[in-house]
Amino acid sequence: MKQAGVPSILIAVLLLALGVIADAQQPTKVPRIGYLGGPNPLLERREAFRQGLRELGYIEGKNIVIEWRSGEGKSERVPALAAELVRLKVDVIVTDGSNSTRRAKEATSTIPIVMAQDVDPVGRGIVASLARPGGNITGLSNLAPELSGKRLELLKETVSRLSRVAVFGTSNTPSTAPTLKETELAAGALGVKVQYLDVLDPKDIEIAFRAASKGRVDAVLVLTGPLAFSQRTQIAELAAKSRLPAIYPQAEFTVVGGLMSYGVSITDLDRRAATYVDKILKGAKPAGLPVEQPIKFEFIINLKAAKQIGLTIPPNVLARADKVIK
Repeated sequence: MKQAGVPSILIAVLLLALGVIADAQQPTKVPRIGYLGGPNPLLERREAFRQGLRELGYIEGKNIVIEWRSGEGKSERVPALAAELVRLKVDVIVTDGSNSTRRAKEATSTIPIVMAQDVDPVGRGIVASLARPGGNITGLSNLAPELSGKRLELLKETVSRLSRVAVFGTSNTPSTAPTLKETELAAGALGVKVQYLDVLDPKDIEIAFRAASKGRVDAVLVLTGPLAFSQRTQIAELAAKSRLPAIYPQAEFTVVGGLMSYGVSITDLDRRAATYVDKILKGAKPAGLPVEQPIKFEFIINLKAAKQIGLTIPPNVLARADKVIK
């Protein structure tokens, strides 16, 4: 007796069903992000990045993994950490500053890199242009030279006798030239004389303060730059010791004892960096994602620092502060 065969259509249906079951059992790939920090990591910046991811539906440890790496006080460690993230084959590398971006760029030309902030990515050769970055890097720039003029205005309002200001900058930092130009334009309009002092090395900071005192300046304005940022505690302490009112480009200076800061909100940039990660994970290429400029700024006053140098902050200036440290 001939045995009936299984209809071919039934076999096909069974095979299809088994394929669907197999696909369902395949674990969903969880994106892995590498966050490369410099020698001075700030926890509030990391939390801002997490917040940005949460707003887009990413929860660390659930549907996204973040490999946190930081130089922890030693910038020479950053290249090895960048190489480690490349070996881990992360999907995207997020960098917290100029040095981290440079090291990530040296480590890979294929893994997408998102700058949470960079003082002058075009001037430093990181991207071809803000509108069309090219290559594997995009993100956010914190370059805003015009803010230096605004800082000088705030100094003028705070120190009524202001007639001469020492400007601390680093000439081999690409952003210094345009920022100094804006400062000098504002100084001319305000009737203030500028004494530029070049700070190329940490040991130059004390020399600059001595020159400022000798030049009988009424205040100090610090330009944006990695050297000043890394030495912000020393600068704030020497400003207090010299009894010189000083204004800085970033909030982190006031946190360590600086008098005033007006500048880009760095934590806002970290939060916005998450939007780039989201676009890249969904298939966008860094080369076609324009580098964005800062949109949120903050004015911070440290009243403890003011008291230390015997300065009274005028009420109209105090009222404009986004944050007051008491």
